[in-house]
Parts: sequence; C-alpha cells; structure tokens
Amino acid sequence: MHTNRRAAAIAGTLVVVSMIAGVLSIVPALDEPRRLALVSAHESQVIVGAIAQSIMIPAYVGFALCVYPALRAENEALSLGFLGFRLIAATFHFIGVITLPLFLVLGHEFAEAGASDASHLEVLGELLRTARDLVNHVALIIALSLGDLLLFRVLWRSGSVPRWLSGWGFLGIGAAMSASFLILLRLTDVATPLYLTMNAPLGLQSLVFAVWLMTRGFATNAPTTVHRYG
Repeated sequence: MHTNRRAAAIAGTLVVVSMIAGVLSIVPALDEPRRLALVSAHESQVIVGAIAQSIMIPAYVGFALCVYPALRAENEALSLGFLGFRLIAATFHFIGVITLPLFLVLGHEFAEAGASDASHLEVLGELLRTARDLVNHVALIIALSLGDLLLFRVLWRSGSVPRWLSGWGFLGIGAAMSASFLILLRLTDVATPLYLTMNAPLGLQSLVFAVWLMTRGFATNAPTTVHRYG
C-alpha cells in the first residue's frame, strides 16, 4: 500500500487526540442519580465535556481523510464505505455535543423550580440522559465500528499492518458492538464494569494501532519488491 509516511503519522496522532478527548468528554455529574441538582454546581464539567467531544469530530474525520488515499489504492468501494461511516459517526458526535447545553438549561430551571415542577424536570433530565447514551454509546459506536470493520478488512487483505493488529481490531470491534447492543436492550449501563471491560480490548488496540502508525506507518509495496508486515 503506497502512502505518505507523514499522513500515517498524523493519522496516528489524531487517534491519540480522539482518545484523550473521549476521556475528557465524560461528565461524571450526569451519571449521578440527582444529576440536575449537580449540573449547576458542576457547570465546568459540562462545558469541558462539550469542548472535548467537539474536538473528537475533526479528529475522527481527519483520521479518515489521512488514511483514505492509501485505502483507496487497495479497495475503492470499502474505502468509500469507511469514509462514509466516519462522517456518520461525526454527525452523531455533533448530536451528542448539542445535548450537553440542554442539561445546563434543565439544571438552571431545576434550581429555580418548585417541588412539583422539579419532578417534571427530573423526568426530562432522565429522558435526555437516555437519549445521549443511545447516541454516544449505541448509534455512534455502531457507525464507527462498521466503518472500522471495513478499514481493518482492507488492512488485513493488504498486509499493510501486521495481521495480528487487524485481527485484534476485529475482535475488539465485535466486543464493543456487543456492549452497545447490551446498552440498547437495557441489560447494562454505561458506567458499569461490564461495559468498560467489553470496550477495553478495542481501546488498547486503538492505542497500539496509533503508535504503529506514528512509528512505522503502512507497509509500502514497490513493483519489484513485495513488503508485508506480519
């Protein structure tokens, strides 16, 4: 696979940036039972979370644009599918971002509301949290995972990275998608050991993949020499 080494390094850096931003996008106050009462007191958490998740949008799309030329040289159809799913995932990220200011609005209304109005606001807060979880941890993850399946399919067939790394990606994606379906079926929650454990393999694989791109890039094939990792 012919690719620009610099583009691969940028792609790996964007993976790390998106992972750091993903951690910073977590808003602990929203996972507490009395979330609306805590939002006003922890407004900075919501703001940081919104900014961090906003950073993930260009990071996700930028990664796809960096690796797209190399993928297209191997399989144009799969590379277009990968890029398309990344754009869909970025859209879900944007939806996740705009839900956070709504929590601030509800939090301020809750702080000023009487007992009867407060109960209605709590119901709205729970519905908003559920909607955000479904967007961030179901719709977004499934779109991202489907795209990454296409990515690692191309990398597996081309041998542009070690096949153990692509295979690890397949397994991690399967576990992450399974965790999302458990969320959808309400068999687990986001802030649970089960959900975090099921997502851990893909998180670690993403970090290793990023380091590989930054330090090794993709294998490059010359007409007279076939160079494959693995």
